[in-house]
Amino acid sequence: MEPIIAIVGFLGAGKTTLLRHLSESFINVGWSPYVILNDYENAMLDAQQLSEKIDSRLIKALNGSCICCSGIAELRNFVNNTPERTNGITLIEANGTSDACSLMGFLGVGLEDRFMPPVQISVVDVKNWQKRGEHNELEANQIQVSSVIVMTHLDDVSEVRRNHVKKALKELNPHAQILTLDELNIFLLPKLVPSKNNPEKLDHLKAHWASCSIDLPTLPHENDIHAICKALPKSILRIKGCTRIGDNESFTFFEQTPDGQVHIRPYKGVPSTGSKLLTVGPGSEPSILKKILTKHLQFH
Repeated sequence: MEPIIAIVGFLGAGKTTLLRHLSESFINVGWSPYVILNDYENAMLDAQQLSEKIDSRLIKALNGSCICCSGIAELRNFVNNTPERTNGITLIEANGTSDACSLMGFLGVGLEDRFMPPVQISVVDVKNWQKRGEHNELEANQIQVSSVIVMTHLDDVSEVRRNHVKKALKELNPHAQILTLDELNIFLLPKLVPSKNNPEKLDHLKAHWASCSIDLPTLPHENDIHAICKALPKSILRIKGCTRIGDNESFTFFEQTPDGQVHIRPYKGVPSTGSKLLTVGPGSEPSILKKILTKHLQFH
């Protein structure tokens, strides 16, 4: 039977990094992963970066839908249509505001008999855990039915803070294994069983956020990325983009996490969606993004 692992966690916690790590690790030991990425806007941006290691036919991008409610049928259809493979394993990355408890409740219903019951792995940003203000409840909900919790963003985090977060996680989900990425044993993951923890109920509307995307022109300098991110409304908690910089023919990918940190790296290949600026959170409206972008570029 084929295992199914759903990866959940708050915006910017490191889900895609974990997905990439698991995909490559399973491939290296002879497994054949089938990957489904869910995001508010243009999930293909991240999906395309996995195609170097995984056959593109085994990667699916699910855009715009809330896979814990309106998008669950499409997600289940993706899973049921997974091609049968030797040593197959399905990896699902949920968007960063998913109602993780509802996702697990719905996903296990209606799957074909060739699949094992889905299990969940949560990714927790230790540095920013429960510093989300009004979104703390959602972040806490995302770890309550996980079989494994992976702690990330441990650089410059004190031992006191790390122990404090680990204690809080244990109180919310006493049955989960709590590990770092280095401690994760991929050989044990296909043997995981669903969590038996009883979660607290979440108002599902708290998992529904505004999002949008607009076309992004070539930017004169890398510093323009920082300036544009800084100019966007503070209510926007997640920013992603991909475009060319100056005369460079290759593409550059950038993202801003909820703590305000901007990360920039080369993008492999040419994005099938074209150059884009994507945002998640209140204030994510095309007219607002275009106005800020126009105002910034007119000074160049």
